[in-house]
Amino acid sequence: MTERRTIPVYLSLDEAAEAMSVSVKTIRRWIASGTLPAYRCGKRAIRIKLEDLEATPRQIPAARC
Repeated sequence: MTERRTIPVYLSLDEAAEAMSVSVKTIRRWIASGTLPAYRCGKRAIRIKLEDLEATPRQIPAARC
């Protein structure tokens, strides 16, 4: 029996921002800080693996008392 491999799903910066409910600028910040791995496809396109995006820790806003 052959082993079944899964193909990773890649998202654009806009799609990643929408999925995480943040701005594209925040996604770019996470990439620059090393929090979120990203991959260049061609000269300009940047893509993010869905599994990397799901594994990115998110800060919980502090409650004000």
